[in-house]
Amino acid sequence: MVGAQLRDVAQELATLLWREHTVYRERSGGMVIRGEHVRRWISLAPAGGRDEILVRAGRILDGGTTAPARSEAVVPLSAGTGVLAAACRRLLADAAADASRPAPDREDTGRPRRSGKSRTTRRSRRSERRNGRGRHTGFSSWVILVCVAGVIALFAYTSAMHG
Repeated sequence: MVGAQLRDVAQELATLLWREHTVYRERSGGMVIRGEHVRRWISLAPAGGRDEILVRAGRILDGGTTAPARSEAVVPLSAGTGVLAAACRRLLADAAADASRPAPDREDTGRPRRSGKSRTTRRSRRSERRNGRGRHTGFSSWVILVCVAGVIALFAYTSAMHG
């Protein structure tokens, strides 16, 4: 699919869905339609098939950042703008329903959910361990400490012998 054709489809779709909208090209070459007043976004990108388009929908968070896509679908472009608009409305409804649903206390694995703070703390500890800066003193730190102590002892010894 040519970029100009995708842009035209996105412009036409945006006017069908929302009166107030912003259409722009994303880095990957797809088009994004933002509805700031409804706090939702739609992304259109070429799909694997020649006449197919990948449609994704998600929320716009406080501050204007976009949340990851809540739902996606592959729609044949030859079906027309009406079918594409209906698919987008369905995806937007799914995203709205997901946003209004309270988060469950447990994940599918049966483990309790952890707060975001503990997850970032755990992530930073993991990277510290990977970079050799763990909570405990590493081997290289001990080697440096022993060398510094040896230099201090040598200086004290030579000072005592010659002093």
